[in-house]
Amino acid sequence: MTAIAAALLGHLTRALIGWPGYIAILTGLVVLAAAILVARRDVIEWRGLLPLTVLGFIAWCGASVFWSGAQWMSLAGWVFQAVIALIGITIALCRDLIQIVRAAGGVFRVLLAVSIGLEILSGILLDTPFPFLGIGGNLAVGGPIQGVFGTRNLLGFVAVLALVTHIIELRTRSVQRGTGIASITLAATCLVFSGSPVTVVVSVVILAATSALYAVRRTPAERRPVLQYALLGLVIVTMIATYAGRSRVIDLLNAGGEFQVRYRLWLSTWRAIDANPIEGWGWVGLWRGSVPPFAGINWAVGQEHASALNAYLDVLLQVGTVGFLIFAALCAFAVIRSWLLASNRRTVTYAWPALVVVTILTTGAAESFPLVEGGWLLLVICAVKASESHSWRARLPN
Repeated sequence: MTAIAAALLGHLTRALIGWPGYIAILTGLVVLAAAILVARRDVIEWRGLLPLTVLGFIAWCGASVFWSGAQWMSLAGWVFQAVIALIGITIALCRDLIQIVRAAGGVFRVLLAVSIGLEILSGILLDTPFPFLGIGGNLAVGGPIQGVFGTRNLLGFVAVLALVTHIIELRTRSVQRGTGIASITLAATCLVFSGSPVTVVVSVVILAATSALYAVRRTPAERRPVLQYALLGLVIVTMIATYAGRSRVIDLLNAGGEFQVRYRLWLSTWRAIDANPIEGWGWVGLWRGSVPPFAGINWAVGQEHASALNAYLDVLLQVGTVGFLIFAALCAFAVIRSWLLASNRRTVTYAWPALVVVTILTTGAAESFPLVEGGWLLLVICAVKASESHSWRARLPN
């Protein structure tokens, strides 16, 4: 619970005690994680558990330090990424899935409750923003609100994850019925008041994925492969249709010009990608606005950004086509394995990794959350848990 909370509360922690305090927290966690892995090395079955795509992506990001134009910044960004990955791997190896779901649910409840409490204090009781926390105090006018996460999109992202988690908690009777219903109401309230157009799209995708997964789980085992291929075809057709009608989609979702801002940023990012298409500019994770190409991109769009607001473009920019292919493989294996796990296991708990991965990767089309902090931690956890039963290496002889 502490590790999940620390990964999700990067903005709040840095706002209160700065980067040194945040680094101290992560250092303490990674020391504990390493000690746990050493202590349990004889109990953990390592063969086939750690996805090669996760390890390969981390390794390629580390290798990019050597050709980066800002090597010390790249090294710091890579260590930050590797630390969170190690914490996620430890959680996945040392806890059952239901324990992870319950821990995540407890964290989401607290963080969303604190977020709503601060928004009520700022927007209604005091009627003044809290700039140092990134809270605008807009609750009284219907939002958007940011909570403890700094942006409405990150709040909406966490609220969607919380909805998925709390519904599964309620279905598995991991919490009392009243607590489960109150948690779902809290997450839905944060989702609505966040006013995030990105989250609207993610919510629609999650609703569709949940419906499809429910249909697959209710289908007899002998007919599931046919339904799975039909769903795969439907997803491909939908993606092609969405891309073909992308202008219309952007117009429908262009709330307050937000998607237009993203579009300009993506064009500027793509021009920087063309300069180093194979190996990229070097991994840094969160952008450093003082070094190229990030300084040039921000100057071109006239705004300061800490990411490309698109995880896949960010990967292309920082670690090039090679890194993108490894990351694409990581995402593909995580989706396929978690979906098969959710389809073939009777317990509804196994639906959690599949729905969380879909949420993370869908959000990645408009934010870079899957690459840093809480999004990266949850992606690693789900990838490792999904590989437990579907890794090809598990079939090799001892």
